Amino acid sequence: MATRSTTPAPPPARRGSPALKDATAIVGIGQTPFARRLEASEKTLACRAILAALDDAGIPPSQVDAFASYTMEETDEVEIAKSIGAGDVTFFARTGFGGGASCATVAHLAAAIATGQASVGVAWRSRKRGSGPRPWRNTRTQLPTPAQWTRPYGLIRPADEIAMLARRYMHEYGATRDHFFNVARACRNHAARNPAAVMHGRPLTRETYMTSRWISEPLCLYDNCLETDGALACVVVSADRARDCRRSPVYVHSAAQGLPAQHHGMVNYWNDDPLTSPSWTAARQLWKTADFGPADIDVAQIYDAFTPLIPLSLEGYGFCGRGEGAAFTEDGALELGGRLPLNTGGGGLSEAYVHGFNLITEGVRQLRGTSTAQVPGAATCLVTAGEGVPTSALLLRS
Repeated sequence: MATRSTTPAPPPARRGSPALKDATAIVGIGQTPFARRLEASEKTLACRAILAALDDAGIPPSQVDAFASYTMEETDEVEIAKSIGAGDVTFFARTGFGGGASCATVAHLAAAIATGQASVGVAWRSRKRGSGPRPWRNTRTQLPTPAQWTRPYGLIRPADEIAMLARRYMHEYGATRDHFFNVARACRNHAARNPAAVMHGRPLTRETYMTSRWISEPLCLYDNCLETDGALACVVVSADRARDCRRSPVYVHSAAQGLPAQHHGMVNYWNDDPLTSPSWTAARQLWKTADFGPADIDVAQIYDAFTPLIPLSLEGYGFCGRGEGAAFTEDGALELGGRLPLNTGGGGLSEAYVHGFNLITEGVRQLRGTSTAQVPGAATCLVTAGEGVPTSALLLRS
């Protein structure tokens, strides 16, 4: 009589995990109001944004089984899951590097859902930066290794580090403050159409820009993002399920993260070329798996904590050649009707600064056709996360 093996049989061979391309979609977005000061806690704001996103998708909270957010997020998936009434959670993840994490949260959910680890994912960011403390003011904690090479020598804030890169960019490629103003003006003009934007109804003239106070020369007040309280969220499901949701799906066509060799914070001290930023690394991976390229992008949501990041990102993601990012901003190129309308909700410069998550939700609105600064017929959108730090990016399509 043959003996029966107690060793479990191996699973049947698979033909490979589903490809990420268009396998998932964003089907719900939600946000709180934005303001310099909101009374609600970050946890309360997060729950409000998440529940709004789920309602937008037509999915009950009990069906959520995946969460993704930032390591800098003060709320956590345990408390959020309990507070919104989620079911059993089978996937949760966090990504570091502040604004560099925004697109990665969606990418991680997309990968989890495409590989069968979860079915309904929620990504969120809740932040009280307008009414909260400044991270660099805490002098009692041990500096992380990169900061030990910068902060003792006067580069205290992110603005100081980006200012140094901006000055080098101006020196090497002839960029001027007028080019940075082009970025600030485009974002402000788009915010003028967006009632939810903090800077709605507050136009920006060249004179106002040029005569504003320095924050870290050559960066003036309007080269810097806003300081706001608020929260945003989005819901990700499989492409099959997305067809039955309340809203038209916006597909995650491609996603990537980027950490260049010998990277060193925002200053890139150890790189052969400090102006070759993390976007170059992320872009190579992003376009490698896409069915279209930079010339096919209808609208872009490019991370804008500081205006010089836009020309650097335009070069990194392939919209123009090296050193041509500043000139790309001329002649209204970034405005509605221009070569590449960007940050159509106002971005971090003029809508709200919540570590770039509002760029994701605005990308979704553009491809739904519901933006307050709608690009006619927009079908493809690039969304990028923080430039200057390990970053991430998404290609979305309708």
